[in-house]
Amino acid sequence: MVTLTNARKKLLKSLDTPKGRRQSGLFMAQGAKCVLDTLPHFKAEAIYALEDWACAHPEVKAEIVNRSDMKDISTLVTAPDVVAVYSIPNLEMQAPEPTQLYLALDRVQDPGNLGTIIRVADWMGVRTIYASADTVDVWSPKVVQATMGAIARVRVCYLDDLASFLKKSGLPVYATSLDGDNIYTSPLPSSAIIVMGNEGSGISPETSAAATCELYIPSYPPGEPTSESLNVAIATAITLSEFRRQTCKF
Repeated sequence: MVTLTNARKKLLKSLDTPKGRRQSGLFMAQGAKCVLDTLPHFKAEAIYALEDWACAHPEVKAEIVNRSDMKDISTLVTAPDVVAVYSIPNLEMQAPEPTQLYLALDRVQDPGNLGTIIRVADWMGVRTIYASADTVDVWSPKVVQATMGAIARVRVCYLDDLASFLKKSGLPVYATSLDGDNIYTSPLPSSAIIVMGNEGSGISPETSAAATCELYIPSYPPGEPTSESLNVAIATAITLSEFRRQTCKF
């Protein structure tokens, strides 16, 4: 059994902050499902596990720690059985292909929302998400946890100028808006970039200006009082589902 030093614990706890991740080049995955799903896809710097879990998974080369140390290094309310520390991959920017469907995120701030959006993208076959520079960090432990392993299959590329990128993408750009066209009566293409905006203020004027079409998810029944807006992750799921429904043969 390994006893973690205070210096090591301090490093691992720092991975909960953007500065800590930036300085170390590391991020953390926590819990059996998240670790097992991500392990084949990222370079592991270290894996820490409780003894029972390590014995049940001899194929994973983990250092055994006690429950007290696991509580100290984990960001979860309940300490997990296993934690993996990975090197942050150097994801090169890739131009969009003319046959694929993409997401673009404009200033999405909530880690849970980003994690859920990545999970939805994974389910709907979207493999690349473009994000504005001020979108929440994808390597945040809360984001990684919320993806439920989908972070291994969906890449998030951050852009200094999202609006300029969208204009030059060569694909139709669909922005979600309360003033847009009804998504259920609008013909949708199989290849496009779908833009989702900030939880409170929506899509910025600059990014909105880059859109070639605006879409609206109508409430039901029409004309009845309802919530002001949908959660961005839920809106993403509905929007992607309608794009796939119209253009895919199941």
